[in-house]
Amino acid sequence: MAPASMSPLELVALDQLLDDEERAIRDTVRQLGTDRLRPYVAAWFESGTVPARDLAKEFGGLGLLGMHLDGYGCAGTSVVAYGMACHELEAVDSGLRSLVSVQGSLAMFAIHQFGSEAHKQRWLPAMAAGEAIGCFGLTESDAGSDPASMRTTARRDGTGDGADWILDGTKMWITNGTVADVAVAWARTEDGVRGFVVPTDTAGFSATEMGHKLSLRASVTAELAFDGMRLPSDAVLPTARGLGGPLTCLNEARLGIVFGALGAARDCIETAIAYAREREVFGKPLTGYQLTQAKLADMTAALGTGMLLAVHLGRLKEAGSLVPAQVSLGKLNNVRAALDIARECRTILGASGITTEYAPLRHANNLESVLTYEGTAEVHQLVVGQALTGQSAFR
Repeated sequence: MAPASMSPLELVALDQLLDDEERAIRDTVRQLGTDRLRPYVAAWFESGTVPARDLAKEFGGLGLLGMHLDGYGCAGTSVVAYGMACHELEAVDSGLRSLVSVQGSLAMFAIHQFGSEAHKQRWLPAMAAGEAIGCFGLTESDAGSDPASMRTTARRDGTGDGADWILDGTKMWITNGTVADVAVAWARTEDGVRGFVVPTDTAGFSATEMGHKLSLRASVTAELAFDGMRLPSDAVLPTARGLGGPLTCLNEARLGIVFGALGAARDCIETAIAYAREREVFGKPLTGYQLTQAKLADMTAALGTGMLLAVHLGRLKEAGSLVPAQVSLGKLNNVRAALDIARECRTILGASGITTEYAPLRHANNLESVLTYEGTAEVHQLVVGQALTGQSAFR
């Protein structure tokens, strides 16, 4: 009798590290993926479209938007529960996890962490329910890894605390941009970098969807423009001053990526195993060959190691002891591992692996973007290097 097979994450006994609520949330999101997302995601990717508003309402109905935040309609789950939700969403497609991550860990988190009570009351309940969508405007065409060089500006028009703000500039590669009801936009002011809560129906705001993408095609990506846009004095995030504001938000979102990228990797391994069991070569299934088993073993070891790191970082975050360099280490390790796994799984599928019938190459294409956004691999190497040496190599 052949020995029973195990799933990739059973080998590291991942379930033993999760509590009942975390397992229940994971299972709920996995079922959502099976029933409502997987049947359509390949078509969304091929067409370069995604029903973002419908998905936001569905995700909101399950409590997934801003789920790790407290109050204002947010679920207040553990960090690891949020991570496992990201893991399951990205097992379907990185674009779907990006929608949830940008909504909850960038736009909502910025308002929750730095906004006024009026900002929170106006936006967070609607965003948690998926009735309003948010985006996060930081990156510019010439200011990606170096946000301090941003050219978007905000200036006062008048004197005193009640003076309006005038916002001018553009932002690039903004997830949810053309479907957003509110943008959290960052700009240079006389007092340093400040954040602004911008309703997208404000005169002077425009968003243009960016096409011709080979990656994250099941995701809305846009260019934002602010053309002499007038905002009231209270549009500014009152407690965010300097680059610490947006960088704090990015660290919040990166933790979801640490979990999420490995969802894509897990799906690739599971797809490769299922395919190799059925594909016969030289008279026996591909799974019966040493080369195939060696690939699967190495990939599963990388997946399991990354998941143990993700859960550990999540627990550090819950305990209030997580530091930014640890998040950088997690994103650097786990996204690179996921991309390597996706590429290797494509080789097991052979020519079939280049079609949208199977997920690995779609995941690999998406992970090329995940490797770059919210801190490139090179930036995170330098963050970790500074933590190890005590010297900054950025300048």
